[in-house]
Amino acid sequence: MSERSSSTGRLTMGVVWAVLLLALWLWGREVTGVRHGTATPTTGDMAAVGRPPDAELPPAARPLKAALPQRIDIPDLGVQAPVVARGLDAHGAVDAPPLDQPGVVGWYAGGAKPGAAGTALMVGHADTETRPAVFHKISSLQPGAKVRVARDDGKIAEFTVDDIQVVTRDLFDAHQAYGPRHSGRPELRLITCGGTFDRQSRSYTANVIVSTYLTGTPR
Repeated sequence: MSERSSSTGRLTMGVVWAVLLLALWLWGREVTGVRHGTATPTTGDMAAVGRPPDAELPPAARPLKAALPQRIDIPDLGVQAPVVARGLDAHGAVDAPPLDQPGVVGWYAGGAKPGAAGTALMVGHADTETRPAVFHKISSLQPGAKVRVARDDGKIAEFTVDDIQVVTRDLFDAHQAYGPRHSGRPELRLITCGGTFDRQSRSYTANVIVSTYLTGTPR
């Protein structure tokens, strides 16, 4: 993720997805890097892990009513992080949290809310100049891993990982990377930098994209 200027504007829902897809295409092509630290794994063109052919995953749960996310927990990685609403920056890309907040996850507030129908997007840094950041290890997640989002209605939306990909810039496709896997299913996409760090452009060569879908509400 690149350091970006703050964006607080909200787009109307009538145009948000057209703008978002263009922004995410630009983001995946140009602004995936932050600072050189410990990079996520170098990968090939698309699949970092993917889904094993014999993986048995739970059925999708029904959509929840819309509510704001407050915290994300990824038990397999020991991640417990606050979630803040983010918009689009001056370049039209999703505005990640500032680099001086490496433990914070940004939720794209112009899109779906986690647990509601649609694809919610959360972004986080992989590292900074000096240390790993909140999404440093998400490429190591396996299908079946749990991701829990605490919401302001008191409910926990529990998601199950069903796919992990590393998408290189030259193969980046916004619809494939960020569009819904199944129409109407509540989904959550976790996104960070991946591939290798290009010192000349000071950016990473790819994005790690973890796809999850709602499978329950522990409380």
